[in-house]
Amino acid sequence: MLRLYHLPLCPFSRKIRVALREKGLPAELVEVAPWEEGEDSEFFRLNPALEVPVLVDGELVIADSNAIAEYLEEAWPDTTLYGRTLEQRAETRRLVAWFDVKFRREVTDLLWGEKLLKRLKRSGTPNSEALRQGTANIRFHLAYIAHLYEERRWLAGDELTMADITAAAHLSVLDYLGDVPWDQFESARNWYARMKSRPSFRPLLADRIVALKPPPHYGDLDF
Repeated sequence: MLRLYHLPLCPFSRKIRVALREKGLPAELVEVAPWEEGEDSEFFRLNPALEVPVLVDGELVIADSNAIAEYLEEAWPDTTLYGRTLEQRAETRRLVAWFDVKFRREVTDLLWGEKLLKRLKRSGTPNSEALRQGTANIRFHLAYIAHLYEERRWLAGDELTMADITAAAHLSVLDYLGDVPWDQFESARNWYARMKSRPSFRPLLADRIVALKPPPHYGDLDF
């Protein structure tokens, strides 16, 4: 059986958890806090970068969410998460990079990184300027999601792809913190409601952190 080392409220870990379920691949989930692992730990031997997620398939170890997603696509191609045409696969990869690089830099790191990751690591208090910038930046990205969804059935085209999974993984951890102004972006909210309703996504909505409750709508499939 596949084994996935993950952190429950990490967007990159969530991305792979959803991809595994969309492909119908059972996997053992091993929760790990990478910053607590030392150089003599099993996790360090698997990934010296000390970052999640890490997928283990027999003797093979794959680190980095994009490397894992590409591996799953090549190893189990029957259920594609990248699209069936060259154009759609290129668009999917463009949007995966958009959310894993641009959205992460402009939003995720400024909100999730400051509010949650610092708390988990016990590494200080949130930077107010970073929070202000992240709160402003997320509106641009929600407007872009709304634009894509108004033009297409899913973000990258007619089928659900890793673009949808990646975007929803990032937004889900921000939604846990109550940082997504859904009411101002109806089309983006409708798209996310579709994602929340997928069986592959529902286990994410059960994740909880002690002493930090999500807003009431977080686990509500009807928003």
